[in-house]
Amino acid sequence: MNKIRQDNKLPEAIEEWGWQFHHMGIPSAIERPGEKYIPHLKMYVCGFETSPFGVEWMRFEADSPVHELVQTLPHIAFVVDDLEDAIKDRELLSGPDIPSPGLRVAMIEHNGAPVELMVFE
Repeated sequence: MNKIRQDNKLPEAIEEWGWQFHHMGIPSAIERPGEKYIPHLKMYVCGFETSPFGVEWMRFEADSPVHELVQTLPHIAFVVDDLEDAIKDRELLSGPDIPSPGLRVAMIEHNGAPVELMVFE
């Protein structure tokens, strides 16, 4: 059961578990300047490097292996200390994977929304 949180309190993931906000990924069908292609995921990303808020745009090829929830709904991403501990007893959508050198990620589902968990190594 989820705890009831007061308006003035941070989410449990931040306040109690120590997770740190990293970015919000937003799926889009619009091609944007500066997109970077990630071949093994068949997707394009952009915006993160210049967004003061951590907004990242994602555009997917029709045959992308990325989970449908991630392709259709925005996700929030957190940096965690221990990826295996963070995904324990959670509904795993994908991963753990290594999308780029020095980074391991897993996507979980929470109440119908995708959540990305990240560890920089």
